[in-house]
Amino acid sequence: MTPEVASLQTSEICRLAPVVPVLVIDDLESARPLAEALVAGGLPALEVTLRTPVAIGAIREMSDVAGSVVGAGTLLTPDDVRNAKEAGALFGVSPGATERLLDAAEDMELPLLPGSATATEALQLLERGYTTQKFFPAEASGGVAALKAIAAPIPQVRFCPTGGITLENARSYLALPNTLCVGGSWVAPKSAIESGDWTGIAALAQAAAELTA
Repeated sequence: MTPEVASLQTSEICRLAPVVPVLVIDDLESARPLAEALVAGGLPALEVTLRTPVAIGAIREMSDVAGSVVGAGTLLTPDDVRNAKEAGALFGVSPGATERLLDAAEDMELPLLPGSATATEALQLLERGYTTQKFFPAEASGGVAALKAIAAPIPQVRFCPTGGITLENARSYLALPNTLCVGGSWVAPKSAIESGDWTGIAALAQAAAELTA
């Protein structure tokens, strides 16, 4: 898979809804009802971060939910890419980008949303062919002002800003011409997952799905 094809596919996924939930799953039994709640609320693209021992199993469980488009986040190594692909992930997300990671994603045909935080990093990925990128960590890297500034010299790149995004500031990012969607964890609070408050999570997802600039 070429970077150009990967970016086309990740761009389409980013356009499914204004928000891609960034999920940390500790209990495998919560994976399916969590996915069902988020999809019911209008957020089909789900990023399951590889930060817990059950993450790979969660990707498998959530991939069986009708309407879900499940990806793997926090990809750091070629092994992460391989495991995510084998679990059924339809896309991958990384906090940054290395040659080994990009090579692995391209070789294994897993559409990757690679992370960049500066104009130099964005330009390096663009030179390779990645026109769809993750802006991370968004708030710590200058937030809306930084992303707006990057748009002027590098208009070819579209971003999914992640890191510090909330319901309150999401609209400011979505108003930018180089933002396709935002990544956020607020739609699936840990407390709500632990208590099984799927109705509450569906309501949060609905509010996020209705976000506009």
